Amino acid sequence: MTNRERAMAILRYQQADRLPAVHFGYWPELVTEWAEQGKIPKEYSGRWYDGGEVDKELDRLIGWDFNWYHTTGSNNGLSPRFEHKVIEVLPDGTKRVQNGDGVIEKISPGVVSIPSEDDYLLKDRDAFETLYRPKMQFFEGRVNTEYYKTFNENVYEKLDVPIGLHLGSVIGEIRNMTSVIGMSYLMYDEDEELFADIVDSYAEMQYRCAEEILKTGAKFDFAHYWEDICYNSGPLLSPELFDELCARHYKRRTELCHKYGIDLISLDCDGVTEKLLPTWFENGVNVMFPIEIGTWGDQFEAARKRFGKEMRGVGGMDKTCLRLDRAAVDRELERMRRLASLGGFLPCPDHRLMPGTKFELVQYYAEEIKKIKI
Repeated sequence: MTNRERAMAILRYQQADRLPAVHFGYWPELVTEWAEQGKIPKEYSGRWYDGGEVDKELDRLIGWDFNWYHTTGSNNGLSPRFEHKVIEVLPDGTKRVQNGDGVIEKISPGVVSIPSEDDYLLKDRDAFETLYRPKMQFFEGRVNTEYYKTFNENVYEKLDVPIGLHLGSVIGEIRNMTSVIGMSYLMYDEDEELFADIVDSYAEMQYRCAEEILKTGAKFDFAHYWEDICYNSGPLLSPELFDELCARHYKRRTELCHKYGIDLISLDCDGVTEKLLPTWFENGVNVMFPIEIGTWGDQFEAARKRFGKEMRGVGGMDKTCLRLDRAAVDRELERMRRLASLGGFLPCPDHRLMPGTKFELVQYYAEEIKKIKI
């Protein structure tokens, strides 16, 4: 079987010869760390990205079958983006930087984690109408239709990996524009009607982008959302408000995918997702990813028991074992064997592999996961 055939068969509860070795990439710092250790060529440092040449070469060196994050889409974000500029440099070297979403971040020297949010532009109706709504409009240049008219023969048929249509985001990217604090103020204290208008306006543009791609006849194995609207204790907004604001947009976009024969709808959300699963599941999402059990305790098995076989998963493998020893990896492989026996589940490290991950253990995991028959 090919990698595409194998993965799609498992997610559709069909017969497959074995589990594929699937991953979701690396922290850039880990690639640099491996290069400094002599595990990989030094020129790979700073050049890795999902689906790129370094990603493919690391697949070969490690033994991965593929990176799940092979998706393609359109210019379905703010366009044009805000100017990226340094607003202020503080005495300790920390920079206050305006990013492309119009959020002011604090970037401290030597810190590689997500920058802290310090301020934001999207605070009221006037800011939305003058600064943001014009950047949320659909226009023909958002979709490269000529590329998608030849996509099947030039891309899809040449790659032995599942390829997804990126649908964008219903609310995760809105959170990026408002900041977490700003989103909370807009939703609950300042202007609920404005926040709903922001979500609706952005969703309409992203629907049009997906529709224009699908109208070209381009083929995809699955469709994919990016959300990141949860953290270690649950969602960043109430499940009731999330359902009120977002459910119809998931439903509309997933129904569009069904119209064009795409039956697997994947969604990427970090953190503990349990309380938002009903809205996603009831409106067409049927593949959860990356299911962060090693960091936050999010679990696939509980969702399967709650929603049944229509709830599938990619991820859920505790990547922290790859920093320990073979015994820890063996225990996780046994857990993956049990979960895979449920069907509709592709084991995959539950997010990017982080610094401290041992190269030889990743090779060992990739070799052993492929020995599991299902």
